[in-house]
Amino acid sequence: MLRYTPSVSLLRQLHHHRFGRVPKMPARGRALLTSSGVIKGATISKLSGKNTVCDGRTSTLTPPAHNSLTLAYPTLHFSSTTNCNKMEPWTQAIDDICWQQRPSSVLGQRDLKANPYLWFPDGKLNTCYNSVDRHALTSPNTVAIHWHSAATQSKLSVTYADLLTRVKDVAGMLADYGVKKGDTVVIYMPMILEAVYSMLACARLGAVHSVVFGGFAPKELAKRIEDCKPKVILSASCGIEPKRVIEYKPLLDEALRISQHSVPIRVIYQRPGQALAKLDHQSGDRNFDQEIERIQHESKAFQQCISVDSADPLYLLYTSGTTGRPKGVVRSNGGHAVALRWSMDYIFGLQKGDTIFTASDIGWVVGHTYIVYGPLLAGLTTVLYEGKPVGTPDASVFWKICSEYNVKAMFAAPTAIRAIRREDPEGKFAHRQDLSNLRALFLAGERSDPVTIHWCQQLLGSNKQVIDCWWLTETGQPVTSTCLGNNAQLFPIKPGSAGKPVPGANVCVLDDEGAPQDNPNTFGNLVIKLPMVPAAFTTLWNNEQGYVDSYFKRFPGYFDTGDAGMIDEEGYVHVMSRTDDLINVAGHRLSTGSIEEILLSNTSVVETCVVPIPDNLKGHVRILEQTPLALVVTSGKVSNTLKQDLVKAVRNDLGAIACLDKVVVVARLPKTRSGKVLRRCIRDMTAGNPVNVPATIEDATVLTDIEAALQKEGLVPQTKAKL
Repeated sequence: MLRYTPSVSLLRQLHHHRFGRVPKMPARGRALLTSSGVIKGATISKLSGKNTVCDGRTSTLTPPAHNSLTLAYPTLHFSSTTNCNKMEPWTQAIDDICWQQRPSSVLGQRDLKANPYLWFPDGKLNTCYNSVDRHALTSPNTVAIHWHSAATQSKLSVTYADLLTRVKDVAGMLADYGVKKGDTVVIYMPMILEAVYSMLACARLGAVHSVVFGGFAPKELAKRIEDCKPKVILSASCGIEPKRVIEYKPLLDEALRISQHSVPIRVIYQRPGQALAKLDHQSGDRNFDQEIERIQHESKAFQQCISVDSADPLYLLYTSGTTGRPKGVVRSNGGHAVALRWSMDYIFGLQKGDTIFTASDIGWVVGHTYIVYGPLLAGLTTVLYEGKPVGTPDASVFWKICSEYNVKAMFAAPTAIRAIRREDPEGKFAHRQDLSNLRALFLAGERSDPVTIHWCQQLLGSNKQVIDCWWLTETGQPVTSTCLGNNAQLFPIKPGSAGKPVPGANVCVLDDEGAPQDNPNTFGNLVIKLPMVPAAFTTLWNNEQGYVDSYFKRFPGYFDTGDAGMIDEEGYVHVMSRTDDLINVAGHRLSTGSIEEILLSNTSVVETCVVPIPDNLKGHVRILEQTPLALVVTSGKVSNTLKQDLVKAVRNDLGAIACLDKVVVVARLPKTRSGKVLRRCIRDMTAGNPVNVPATIEDATVLTDIEAALQKEGLVPQTKAKL
């Protein structure tokens, strides 16, 4: 059993840290890992060669008081034209991670011309140790996770000591099946604690986990199984949706049937109170709880944390909605740990004792980053929520969670907030809850329109911040945001923008030929100049050529985000649309986001989606000419002149060039389960092309309803689109 006796000096430091004093750095400390890669103590070494005790290097993280929309922002300010020092934030942030072998430098080189940079080369660490063990040693009774299931009306709080025990047991189970460093494990589970235990157990072993969204269709699951070739699959009997129970085992069985890769062991967690999944022990099915009991009985809990290289993969996460071979985004251990630990302090302004509620799913990057790893790396308390923003049971649930668990920062998708606004436009549910501890609401996943920002700000009050930030699955952390950490300048929030680039991110605007657009407010392709931020993906799983071709070939020396927008004269980044959602009108390029922003300013419109469609002129199609089509979701009964009002508003704000004349009112928009609107499906539908329905769609029947509405308006071919 791992034992640790802190020194008197360490206890004094921890006491000082807890009560806000800045401790001095000790000259010596204990070793972190043995040469065999087993973590034994809690010591890191600085670049200067001195040793410092883990968590000894901390300054007070108490955030400044904010009484208006003027916020704290880092001194290190980068715009698209800034000659920024990308190393400076990380030479300090590196001290917040426990290393077996401290990196000799912050940034190194690798043999990949398209992106030759490597963060924290030759460093060795273990992400599970940094997320669980170190906090269990110093703060064992601190709650690590509040599990709140609106789906099952269940709650459970897990301390860091409890979390460590459970993770050791799951790691022991995996090790007993032969899982070792470098092996892959697929986790196909709903939003339950066992999913988090499984992720951390893989990290403990140095194995690579691939979390696949629970309930994913068999065909898509099979693609991922074939691509990453897992040694073990961890799953559950079912997932619970507001109106149905989704049995996972039949989906998993079908995926394995059509997959070319055979997985010898499948461990199924039988959810209490639900129908049990049928297990075939002879073919390799195992009962999760029974296996954990066996591991405990045989004393096989995995006590060690296996040391891995900084560049070794922690996890791979497949991007959704693609055709053909899936793209497995690979996240390295070192850059990921440093950047996420740093972001909890610098971007979110959170410290130990604080709670964050990220309303996402662990199947998405936001869930990986700010439900699991980010908060745990910082020793915070995180909320794992199983449910929806509305319908489980109503639009009050997010605010109730914030009140019940004293949430200080909340993270959600704009579409979730719009759903709440639609059900509760006056915010009555929020006003009934005690939100005094809530300091900030962060939004990401799609563009946050100013109307949504203003509604949230009015609802929460001027002493709380509503912050839009921009990032992608590939970046692994926010690229732009308003930051709430210490050591800050002041700058106001600008609704409609995603803030300014965070330290280490050099965001630029290029035209289609790759020429920099240095003039403010010039619309173009948003890119990130290399090197990328430390949490960014290092490659695609077994697909290095795809990595180069998809992200670096078009604009050499830059990461192509696939987003379009501009940087204004004050350095704010405005992300307006995906590049494939731009509309070409009379030689001008219009962003769908700019039109959507105008439509949402109408109080009757709660959601909208604008897509380009061919502009038919007297029976002929202009080459490369398009016109915007707007789908709008309204709040209850609306004026008979709504469509005319919307067309007029767009013309007044953007000019006649926008030529919006096609507005269709629909009941719902098609979305993925992470809340992103499926614009491509609508574009394909209006073009008469086969509609590629992604496995991540929330409700496929919405597409049928939209197709009928568009056919009624004569906007799709009469031949039924192939859904």
